[in-house]
Amino acid sequence: MKLPNYSHIYIEDNAEASAVTQTILSKLPKSKIIRIKDYKEIFNRPGQNFQIQKLAPKLVLANKKDHFLYKGSDLAPDFGEENFFYNSLVLNCPYNCDYCYLQGMYNSGNIVIFVNIQDFFFATEEKLYELDRIYLCLSYDTDLLGMESWIGYSKLWIEFARSRPNLILELRTKSANAKALEGIAPIDNLILAWTLSPEYVVSKFEKKTASLKARIRAIQSAIQTGWKVRICIDPILDFPGWKSSYFELVEELKQSGIFSAIEQISLGTFRMNKDYFSKIRKDRKNDSSLFLNEFVTEEGAVFNPIQIRENLVDHLQELLSDYKNVYKM
Repeated sequence: MKLPNYSHIYIEDNAEASAVTQTILSKLPKSKIIRIKDYKEIFNRPGQNFQIQKLAPKLVLANKKDHFLYKGSDLAPDFGEENFFYNSLVLNCPYNCDYCYLQGMYNSGNIVIFVNIQDFFFATEEKLYELDRIYLCLSYDTDLLGMESWIGYSKLWIEFARSRPNLILELRTKSANAKALEGIAPIDNLILAWTLSPEYVVSKFEKKTASLKARIRAIQSAIQTGWKVRICIDPILDFPGWKSSYFELVEELKQSGIFSAIEQISLGTFRMNKDYFSKIRKDRKNDSSLFLNEFVTEEGAVFNPIQIRENLVDHLQELLSDYKNVYKM
C-alpha cells in the first residue's frame, strides 16, 4: 500500500515524544500538525459522518490509557485456542469494506494510532505469564500489514514474539504488502492470515484493498520466504452469481499452487453485532446492495438466514474437498 496523504495529523501532547510518533511524522512530512489534549476530542465528537470522512481521513496519534488486551469475540474464530485475545493498536482501518463492523462501532472515519506500544507489550507479557499461552490477533480492528511501511508495528510485534514461543500471533490483512516483511526472519508463532474474496467482491465491496491477484502474489512471496500462512474466505457473501464467483476464486487458488503450502483455510459467513448492523443498514441501505439481503437476529448478532449460511459454507466445503485442514466458523 502506498503512503497515505493525510492532510492533518492530530497529536496528543503526551504522545509527541514517542519514537513511533517521530517515525510516522518522518514518513508524512507534508501533513499539517495540530496538537490536542485527548484523541477523543477528535474521534468522539458528535455530528461526524463515517463514510464522508473515509474519503479523506485525518490521522490521530495518541496514547492508550487502558484496555491493552480484550477477550476475543464469539463472532471471531479462535482456531481451537483457549486463551484468545485481540488488541486495538489502531482504531479504524485504511480500507473501507461495505460489510465492515467498524462503520457501526465508530462515528468517525478518522484513524487513531496508539503510539505507546511498550504498554501493549507489557500487558501482553503479564497475560502470557498468567496463562502460559495466548493467541493474540493484532489486526482485529485494522490492517497493520497494509500500514506497515509507515508505522512498522508488524515488525515490532514479530521481534517481541520471537523470544516468546507461547505467544501465538495472527496478523490478518487484505493488503499485498508481503514485501514489508522482507529481511525479517520468519518465526513459527506468527500466522499471516490473508482474507480472500472473489474479484467481484473485492471490486464491489472491499474498497481500497489489494486485488485478488495481488494478494495471491503476496501469499506466494510470504510462503517462499518461510512464513506460515492461513487463508480466510470470510465472510462468504450472498449475492447474485455467488456460486460461480466462489468457484472461480477456488480455481484461481488451485492454479496458484499455494494450497500445498498453506497452514489452514478458514470459512465464515456474514455476522455482526445487531446494534452495529442496525446503524450501518440505516446509513447505507441506499448505497450498498449487501444490506438489501434478508437477515436474521440470533443472540444479539445478525446473520444470513440459516439455510443461506449452510448453502454458502457447504458450497465452499465442496469446492475445497481436496483440502483437509478447513476450519469453519
